[in-house]
Amino acid sequence: VQLQASGGGLVQAGDSLRPSCVVGGRTFNRYAVAWFRQAPGKEREFVAAITWSGSGYADSVKGRFTISRDNAKNWVTLRMSSLKPDDTAVYYCAARIGDWDIREVTYDYWGQGTLVTVSS
Repeated sequence: VQLQASGGGLVQAGDSLRPSCVVGGRTFNRYAVAWFRQAPGKEREFVAAITWSGSGYADSVKGRFTISRDNAKNWVTLRMSSLKPDDTAVYYCAARIGDWDIREVTYDYWGQGTLVTVSS
């Protein structure tokens, strides 16, 4: 399974961005797909995840970020709004079979990451 993340960029505080992750393979609907992020000098952290039956978010992004998936196109989109400088990070998408999980060690497949920079 290969993942390809794209759609990062440089924005100002309060702006929106919509990175996407394309998941290669024929059984996309079996996978939970998550977004993690890693800010400079910090550990990677869970952001949001989605399965065919539901989704979950980190407290820091609830109400600002929305994750969605298109099973026909094998992609997952993270709609980010009201962005803050603290959201600056490399955003990674990851996949695992079954339900979603906040622990990165449980994900078997990872994309290369896309950089999101939010200026104040």
